[in-house]
Amino acid sequence: MRRSIAVHAEGAGVRTLKPPLDLDVIRQPWPIERADAVVCINMIHIAPWSAAEGLMAGAGSLLPPAGVLYLYGPYRRDGRHTAPSNAEFDESLRSRNPDWGLRDLEAVAELAGRQGLELREVIEMPTNNLSVVFVRS
Repeated sequence: MRRSIAVHAEGAGVRTLKPPLDLDVIRQPWPIERADAVVCINMIHIAPWSAAEGLMAGAGSLLPPAGVLYLYGPYRRDGRHTAPSNAEFDESLRSRNPDWGLRDLEAVAELAGRQGLELREVIEMPTNNLSVVFVRS
């Protein structure tokens, strides 16, 4: 979707964003030296846990103090699904690949914390997703 992102940004006249990167979060170091923010949408649950580990390591080393890591997607909270549809989605993901599935938000926050990323805000979104905001300390 990188081409689509670039076309939309160009069409909207956005000149402050660099083009989207071809980024494998597991491969360290990332092909960029610094960023003010990292946005990750709908990845953690459709990837092995090692991708979440790579995301946190990369964001932790890339972001300056007060830099933001923004995550969006479905999560479990306190080990429970937030809606029956999320439980069904989780089961569907795990049936396709046992390394995939909805993650516990608390485990993601703990992983982020090990990289100097502090959980700042969790915002409930439509269709049982969450916006999760971490800030580099």
